[in-house]
Amino acid sequence: MTTTSTAPQPRFSARSVDLAVLLGLIALAAAMRLPDLATRGTWDADQGHDMLVLRAFVRDGVFPLLGPPTSIGDFHHGAFYYLLLAPAAALTGGDSPLAVVFEIALFGIAAVGVTWWLARSIGGPVAGLVAGLVMAVSASAIEESTFIWNPNLIALTSAVALAASWRAWTTGRTRWWLLAAVGTAATMQCHVLGVTLLPVVGALLVADARRRGPGPARRAVLLAGLAGLAIVAASYIPLAIHELTNDFSELRAALDYIAGGGEPATMGPIGRLLVVTIRVVAWPLVGLITDAPIAAALSLVLVVAIVAWRWRAVDPPGSRTAVRWLGLGLAWTALALTFAAPGLAVVIAGLPNDHYHAFADPMVFVLVGLGAGAAASLRATGTAAGSPDLRQVPALVAAGVVVALIGWNVAHLPPAVTPDGGFPAAATAATRIEAAVTGRALSLRSLPVFKTAEAYRYPLIRDGVDVRDEPSAEALVIVCDSLFETAIGAPCGGPAEDASLAARPFNASGGTPTLADRFEAAPGRTISVYVAD
Repeated sequence: MTTTSTAPQPRFSARSVDLAVLLGLIALAAAMRLPDLATRGTWDADQGHDMLVLRAFVRDGVFPLLGPPTSIGDFHHGAFYYLLLAPAAALTGGDSPLAVVFEIALFGIAAVGVTWWLARSIGGPVAGLVAGLVMAVSASAIEESTFIWNPNLIALTSAVALAASWRAWTTGRTRWWLLAAVGTAATMQCHVLGVTLLPVVGALLVADARRRGPGPARRAVLLAGLAGLAIVAASYIPLAIHELTNDFSELRAALDYIAGGGEPATMGPIGRLLVVTIRVVAWPLVGLITDAPIAAALSLVLVVAIVAWRWRAVDPPGSRTAVRWLGLGLAWTALALTFAAPGLAVVIAGLPNDHYHAFADPMVFVLVGLGAGAAASLRATGTAAGSPDLRQVPALVAAGVVVALIGWNVAHLPPAVTPDGGFPAAATAATRIEAAVTGRALSLRSLPVFKTAEAYRYPLIRDGVDVRDEPSAEALVIVCDSLFETAIGAPCGGPAEDASLAARPFNASGGTPTLADRFEAAPGRTISVYVAD
């Protein structure tokens, strides 16, 4: 006699639910990033420089051997950044910043999906949902997805490196270490501080080799590690070509920077460590530390508490290893940046630099997800008869924290139009410059001198304007940024420009240049147009 089970069968399989959650998170991330994409992202010298390089690459075949210049020293990030953005630039011949920003937004959207997978594979469905949800609505992650800048790609590249590392650890398949190496190399190429991720990935690889014991299995992991290092090294082939053909200028610049003491520190190491740690942990959750110091401090407390609580966790399997790996990875990141980038201890309004450590964002989101997932699965034990049932308290607390994070970020979303007007404002300024110079060949000068005028060089060149060096130009455009008036030594709008002309006259025709136009192209950014008599 056979019996038929009458137990209700689940209406949807776990795979179907996971797919629905993933698609929902992707849709939410897209809805938070894609609207108003043309105007949400800032536009300044860095963005103009990147578009000029991409335009020369896809239109003229000038292969970039160096990436964008760093903000410290006279060396550069990796050229692989431009290779990643080249497909979008090629669609319009380098004439559409929007196409490039769209690709960056896709990177940000994909980062949500990869982060969901990593948290889901470690801590279960709730962990994945919370990690992906908080990242999807994170105001910082959204900002990172909406303008052209090399650090804005590293949330995805880092998430890929971490997810592939975890996959290698859990499946024992060494080929995943090769994908982890690709993600790590891309992170390092997109920002020099991305090298901080290498020991995080390497630590899990070493642990993987150690647990396998002597024999072929360990050798396979070590060989994968060597192959991974080869992948990282190969990503620097353009740099090697540049060095061999340019008298090792990058190496000499780096050595000069180190010999000069590196980036100056403004406070002691303990103070720097505290500030940098808060910035690394709080940035993806509540934004810039100076905008919300209390919320930033609470974010650090939250993440530290999750790591401490789950340090010895045994359920779900593997979560203890993951929490220790990611928690120590964040600690290492903060410690390394404290000494490698002491300038992070000082926040300068108007200058974004928390994006520098965006490679740590997926670690933060995953740990928050793991904490929420663990809290949701807790059950009170040993409750005496008549005592209140406390089984729902941890889940309610976790839900409250998640709702608070979502509410905070929704209330602090980037505006639909960035304060400087984005590229549309720069294009409008270029049109006004063109009207003032009336067909003359022009040159560009920037104040301060350590900042370029490429924010306007790009739209002018895109419009077909003859932009050349000063000695042969018939008009001069001076771009003055009031954010740096202390370094300039005079205020923009007249005094700074007059001082610049007095120190370095513009006299292409032997006469005195005439001011043809002066206007504010963006808040604090004054453009003065001079034509030769």
